[in-house]
Amino acid sequence: MKRQKSIFTSAVSFFLFIFLFQFLPLSGQVLVRDSLNKRQQQELQKVLDRDRANAQFWWYGWIGAYSAATVGQGIVYFSTDEKATRQDMALGSATTFLGVLGQLVTPLVPKSSSLKPVYVTDSVTGVQYPLPYNPEEMLKEIALREKAGRTWKVHAVTGAVNIGSGLITWLGFKRTFRDGVENFILNTVITEAQIWTQPIRASKDYENYCRKYSGQAPYSLRPEKEWFVNVYPGGVSIELRF
Repeated sequence: MKRQKSIFTSAVSFFLFIFLFQFLPLSGQVLVRDSLNKRQQQELQKVLDRDRANAQFWWYGWIGAYSAATVGQGIVYFSTDEKATRQDMALGSATTFLGVLGQLVTPLVPKSSSLKPVYVTDSVTGVQYPLPYNPEEMLKEIALREKAGRTWKVHAVTGAVNIGSGLITWLGFKRTFRDGVENFILNTVITEAQIWTQPIRASKDYENYCRKYSGQAPYSLRPEKEWFVNVYPGGVSIELRF
């Protein structure tokens, strides 16, 4: 009986040792994991710096262009007595001012204060220290804002403004139909150029980052419209999800 009890105790002790051993990280394993995290963070920060610079260049560039156009048209408005020119400049400065406001309320780069800080463990001292923002969340947010800036909703909003500007020129100012169409075409070219010159590199970089470190593309960056073909006994169905 004592021998069986001794064997049972030894077996229990052995299995407890194996079980606890799995949860005790070795010093070499910690260093390897910290080293990988450090390389991952460095790679992520490099990508983020590039994408943030591209986004800011586009954002500030269009703010500057719209602001210059607003001021320039305002100067022409006050320096001419021709009625048609004054109408065009007044309406044009109003639309470009809306462009400035649109840029200001929809920045591509979020403020770091709006993101939760991330805590990083130093591989040498083992002490955790906070970063001012989470680089992964920052890259994700820029990618989402890039995606939102090219949706059909943006084209619809700018198209409505451009149509309204053309109607004001034609009906409001009692000008020719051709003048209204030309106003609409000019504004459409400008707003579409703004939309299609918006950078999309962050979206691709975030997808590549997720595939590399998680093995799958982020669901949040999938297309808004998805086609599904379902085959079942007796028929086939096609589904479009928004």
